[in-house]
Amino acid sequence: MKTQALKGMRDLLPNEQTLRDYIQGKILETYRASGFERISTPMLEDMENLDKSDGGDNLNLIFKVLKRGDKLTAALNSGDPKELSDMGLRYDLTLPLSRFYAANKDKLPHPFKVIQTDRVFRAERPQKGRLREFVQCDIDILGDESPNAEVELIDVTTRALLGIGFDGFTVNINDRRILRGMLESMGFAADTLDSVCITFDKMDKIGADGVKAELLEKQLPESAVNALADFIAAGEVTLDAVAARCADPAIADDLKYVLAAANAMATGRYQVAYCPSLVRGQGYYTGMVFEITCPQFSGAVAGGGRYDNMVGKFLGTQVPAVGFSIGFERVCGILLEQGYQIPGAKQKIALLYGKDADFTAVLSKAAALRDTYNVTVLPQGKKLGKQLGQLEAAGFAGAAFMDKDEVKVFAAQ
Repeated sequence: MKTQALKGMRDLLPNEQTLRDYIQGKILETYRASGFERISTPMLEDMENLDKSDGGDNLNLIFKVLKRGDKLTAALNSGDPKELSDMGLRYDLTLPLSRFYAANKDKLPHPFKVIQTDRVFRAERPQKGRLREFVQCDIDILGDESPNAEVELIDVTTRALLGIGFDGFTVNINDRRILRGMLESMGFAADTLDSVCITFDKMDKIGADGVKAELLEKQLPESAVNALADFIAAGEVTLDAVAARCADPAIADDLKYVLAAANAMATGRYQVAYCPSLVRGQGYYTGMVFEITCPQFSGAVAGGGRYDNMVGKFLGTQVPAVGFSIGFERVCGILLEQGYQIPGAKQKIALLYGKDADFTAVLSKAAALRDTYNVTVLPQGKKLGKQLGQLEAAGFAGAAFMDKDEVKVFAAQ
């Protein structure tokens, strides 16, 4: 039998899991102190719900689950591949939350401030930074249409990142409505805006010339592409300049408010910036979107936005909603690479005992030592030097012995 985990999935060694438990605990501590409550939803969702969730490219990455028994036989006989599956693994936590809220809204506070930390699945092509199974760490506010919801999510998420040791980051904010308004004024058709936005979102990677070339490859109107290229080339793309090209410039007022409030909350601990090319890939975003980037790391460590139409797909009436997700896997990976040490963590030692030792006395001594250390009890090996070397290599800080009072601290410590 194969010992390796499936591609795109992985086993976690004890030191990795210890760090993940700590990071998740610190994030949850910040979230709960801010009044957010944790829920859980099933890993599997109805396939029809997933298909209608406006998840952008993620809809092509759903792990679909085959029907069972007679239903599978009937589906196979139909010859229609779409009939083979009736459920799939969730690709993020937003669709499950929307369904959960629609089913339970009468039992929930208003507005509902919610935490989700759970596994999600995407049929990615496995590579560094892209897994098929990973943990998302979300907070959302449902039922608040005011921009204060965005401000609060930015405040809570940045405090969580600061609490686990991140600093010097930038919160990038945009509003899809403003960007779409500007693009329409330049001559892009409404039904092409999503495609244009996806390309525009790549500007920090491929540059203005790359954006222009890709839009022309998509056979979009040359006059509109040139208008966008000229606007970018004119210099700094300010919020006022973008808003002035919209039919209603007042559409930028909420974004200006969020930028000002978030800057006031930052108090110099991090930066807040308007990012006109920020779009985010999910189609369900309806207004403001945001990402957190660190200058020393490529890619974002957190992201989110407003998705006012998602719950309405279940209820038939619109429910305002906005969420922010910390890239838990990315954050943990960065901290592991940096050799992050958990602040205030007790050192780990082994209490070694001989074969004739009274085991209840061993456990009693271990309990006393736990006031100072995390203690593992182990039978003493025949080759003590080799055993101590193995313990040191495994991350133990030292060893104690049943017949001695002192703790032997390893040299590396």
